[in-house]
Amino acid sequence: MPSPASGPRSGNRKVAVAGVALSDCGRVDEATPYALHAQAARRALADSGLDRSVIDGFASAGLGTLAPVEVAEYLGLRPTWVDSTSVGGATWEVMAAHAADAIAAGHADAVLLVYGSTARADIKARRRTANLSFGARGPLQFEVPYGHTLIAKYAMAARRHMHQYGTTPEQLAQIAVQARANAAANPDALYRDPITVDDVLAGPMIADPFTKLHCCIRSDGGCAVLLVAEDHVPDLAKPPVWVLGSGTAVSHTTMSEWDDFTVSPAAVSGRLAFERAGVRPSEIDLAQIYDAFTYMTLVTLEDLGFCAKGEGGAFVEKGRLLRDGALPVNTDGGGLAACHPGMRGLFLLVEAVRQLRGEAGPNRQVHRPDGTLPHLAVASGTGGWFCSSGTVVLGRE
Repeated sequence: MPSPASGPRSGNRKVAVAGVALSDCGRVDEATPYALHAQAARRALADSGLDRSVIDGFASAGLGTLAPVEVAEYLGLRPTWVDSTSVGGATWEVMAAHAADAIAAGHADAVLLVYGSTARADIKARRRTANLSFGARGPLQFEVPYGHTLIAKYAMAARRHMHQYGTTPEQLAQIAVQARANAAANPDALYRDPITVDDVLAGPMIADPFTKLHCCIRSDGGCAVLLVAEDHVPDLAKPPVWVLGSGTAVSHTTMSEWDDFTVSPAAVSGRLAFERAGVRPSEIDLAQIYDAFTYMTLVTLEDLGFCAKGEGGAFVEKGRLLRDGALPVNTDGGGLAACHPGMRGLFLLVEAVRQLRGEAGPNRQVHRPDGTLPHLAVASGTGGWFCSSGTVVLGRE
């Protein structure tokens, strides 16, 4: 393999998304997680039009004892810049922020972010069981013995928002209904049949107020994103999508240390990302938001500034989140309908880039009111039980 590029690099370079791709997703019974990583990486590289020899940075998490060393070895890469940050669902937006900073500073020229998981297939084949907690050591030892599971923490936060602001189960259900409607036109989505608010409310209760359809699906799948310095843009196969700004934040792990159950760390990461990008929430054409549960979408919309605190319930009504709504959200169907193989944050970036490029396809592509392609998108990932957040603002020229 050719050695990574060497020599002096200039600082403060612009950073572009050069290539994005999904691996096979949904039901993938025969592939290993490593194979999904490789498939997504090859497809993203092909999408970029660049040779693999340009890759000198690599970011991965969630697989292997020495992630991302094992994955890089599997892919035949020898990076000189590496990131293995793992903060749950926010991992990939945080990694993208790190990679963009490294490229801008001249520490790397081309960074590949890649993820793959067979979460669904592993359970079906009894290679693993569903987990009820993230562990019982450290601060978590004071919560786990009482059955305080991941979903229970989200349910408590949702209940607090309902108590404080009058948010209703029907409003939360609207988020699931619109996600499924967006998935209907996505051939890669695992669930595409329409659902109604009554369907959501009538489902089996998982953790009050969440019924089954309030919760993300479990699927297999992977994806990859290649970020490059502006120097590579003339060689790209497609017009670049630029990383305009990013922000990261963490807040708590112990629920007793969470200042306000109705505020997520996206309130900080979003503000930083928009300020650094030099744009306002009102200028954003579409949003890709981590949606492990419907409440996550609602509170993130508030915290990113798309509506005031407490007004998320009213905001998500009347089809605002649909592809042709006032603010298209999770246009691929999100984790509630399209795919959710684990840490889904990288899928948000893939979908945002495809929409900005105009590649989403018939009946799925977002357009501005004047009929032109979207100019600005935001991807916001959440990790843990609102413990961490990463937000990235993307734009095209």
